[in-house]
Amino acid sequence: MSQAFTVVIPARFASSRLPGKPLQDIAGKPMVQHVWEQACKSRARQVVVATDDARIVAACRGFGAEVLLTQVAHNSGTDRLAEVAIQLGLAGDDLLVNVQGDEPLIPPALINQVAANLAAQPLAAMATLAEPLEDAAALFNPNVVKVITDCNGLALTFSRAPLPWARDALACNPDQLPADVPYRRHIGIYAYRAQFLADFVAWGPCWLENTESLEQLRALWHGARIHVADALEAPPAGVDTLADLERVRRLLGA
Repeated sequence: MSQAFTVVIPARFASSRLPGKPLQDIAGKPMVQHVWEQACKSRARQVVVATDDARIVAACRGFGAEVLLTQVAHNSGTDRLAEVAIQLGLAGDDLLVNVQGDEPLIPPALINQVAANLAAQPLAAMATLAEPLEDAAALFNPNVVKVITDCNGLALTFSRAPLPWARDALACNPDQLPADVPYRRHIGIYAYRAQFLADFVAWGPCWLENTESLEQLRALWHGARIHVADALEAPPAGVDTLADLERVRRLLGA
């Protein structure tokens, strides 16, 4: 029997590219409600929205979600999850899945997958997902995070840089990916053990995390293991910009 888990949806009101993003209307509902409804379709025993804004608290209570008001001054979503784990009184070996508040189309199967993967990996502190990267332009795009794992599916590193660098092949033809290199794009959904979240916050940011602006590098810097598996299905893109929002509105018939 798979281990029970809690889904936490961090939802910040402030966004430089799309202010008030969690409350943006999509088909008559705030975006965070779509995320919550998708998460409720997973096998999670509990789905909680974590926010720093009273307007999001009011909206979530309006559609029946459990919501926690957290501190404003968190460096990352993972730091916010650590506060939630404390507020919920979770035990150290309890599992949490972080589902971003700007993923209104997140497939429930991916939530179940990442939780089950962590439950099956007792030596890992975190689990996440990836998918094959088959476009040379994406390899060179710093907004596309690349991941390399070892033979056991544990992450060696994540980077915004082209990784791994196929020295000879890319020097000859940078517009085509070499067929014998399994390039992978990281998908930003995570499962954690509650005790690890406390450790993560206590460590504080490291220079590598700050340099790449990738918080998962803090875990690797301190020797924690991250399990990575290919997603069972391709995740739809999230909402970062107004153009993304309009695309999702069209998909959902708004």
